[in-house]
Order: sequence, then C-alpha cells, then structure tokens
Amino acid sequence: MNIDLLFKIAAIGILVAVLYQVLVRAGREDQAMMTTLAGLIIVLSMVIKEVSGLFDSVRTMFNL
Repeated sequence: MNIDLLFKIAAIGILVAVLYQVLVRAGREDQAMMTTLAGLIIVLSMVIKEVSGLFDSVRTMFNL
C-alpha cells in the first residue's frame, strides 16, 4: 500500500472537518452535512479502488 494514499485521506479529512465547522458556524447545517457526505464518498471511492487491486492480486496469485 502506498503511503501517499494515507496522506490523501488525512488531508481530505482535515479539509472536510474545517469546512464542516465553518459551515455550521455560518448556520448552514445542511451544506455542512452534504460536505461531510461528499468527503466520505471520495474517501470510500479511493479505498474501494485499493481493495479491488488487492482482490485482483490475490486472484492472480492463486490462479482463480
């Protein structure tokens, strides 16, 4: 696994947390929740790509 992936996930998490706090303080709770969901979807798509690569590697290793 590449360490850059962890840094990207951490950066997205920090960015989403800051945006969430700013939007909540501005009284825009709905947009804050949408920002959180967008961040979650982005991170999940990154993780799903890595898990897919892992399954492909296992499939290749065991000739399945």
